[in-house]
Amino acid sequence: MSNTKVFVFAPADKEGKTYKMLEDLGCVLAFGKASWETPQGDNETQMTLMARDADALIGTSIRSTPITSKVMGGSKDLRIVAKYTIGVDDVDVDAATELGILVTHAPVESNWGGVAEGTVAMMLAILKKTREKTETMKVGRWRDEVLASIYVGSRASDGYPGITIGIVGLGRVGGRFADLLRPWNVRILAYDPYIPKSKFKAHGAQAVDDLSVLLRESDVVSLHPILNKETRHMIGAAELALMKPSAVLINTSRGPVVDEKALVDALEKGAIKAAALDVFEEEPLPAGNPLRQLGNKVLLSPHMVASEAGGSGLGLGIQWATDSVISALKGEVPEHVFNKEAIPKWLERFSGKSLLE
Repeated sequence: MSNTKVFVFAPADKEGKTYKMLEDLGCVLAFGKASWETPQGDNETQMTLMARDADALIGTSIRSTPITSKVMGGSKDLRIVAKYTIGVDDVDVDAATELGILVTHAPVESNWGGVAEGTVAMMLAILKKTREKTETMKVGRWRDEVLASIYVGSRASDGYPGITIGIVGLGRVGGRFADLLRPWNVRILAYDPYIPKSKFKAHGAQAVDDLSVLLRESDVVSLHPILNKETRHMIGAAELALMKPSAVLINTSRGPVVDEKALVDALEKGAIKAAALDVFEEEPLPAGNPLRQLGNKVLLSPHMVASEAGGSGLGLGIQWATDSVISALKGEVPEHVFNKEAIPKWLERFSGKSLLE
């Protein structure tokens, strides 16, 4: 029997099929607590103990304690940290790379595509005043000029230019969002210093090299970057001050991309018109958070913009992550490696060295 150890730091496979798959290959599994998915508490010490001598870590998002260098350092033979989700902001990727550990994620189309569709829905709900019209009808009122909405696309009939939509981060989600907007004949600006210029053209977006230009010119700013040291609080008081008073900010990426206190202040003072948020700096959103008191200036969603009945969820992501762990334990580079720069060092350590029966 193999002594190969897999630490499931945040279990999510309710049926246990992937766990049995690993066990059938001779792996010994250690399971973290489901409560670790929530933001409360600090479980780093306990997680480090459980990760000791592990060959692989696997799980869903874990907010109480990220996968730190201390957690990963509990095993000199750790090969992989495999996420069931597309996001890896709860893993110290830099530390993993330095240690020669691969980090994989699960960019399942139903999830990133769902985020893009949800972003469109949130944008339209604000621009078309869907909530306000419903509330008016429910109290017995009828048509009112204040309920007039914004026409998004350009019109050939009268020369109306349409609005400008700025996309920050033109990866999978931002790219799909741009693709969904193309039939509207809307002007799309995009800022992403990490992708080739050809990709902007492929998505019908005009590249801007300076974020401030996008913020000044856009009527809607939609955020889709990954969360890292560079993008944390990339939208703060100074950036919000550049936006139009009539502008709308949408964040369906990660909460800490936006300085929430600065956003509340901007909304209260009318520096921007509205915000649509699926993600927050602290999740679940505390009962006393001032965002809850801003009425229709905010559209709030409980970090589930990509959750659709029968079409999304972690199902495929769980299998992808499990397949990645199996590949790594066989001494093979798996698919969906996030920190590709770690591969050369990883190959030196583990290439062709199988731990499976």
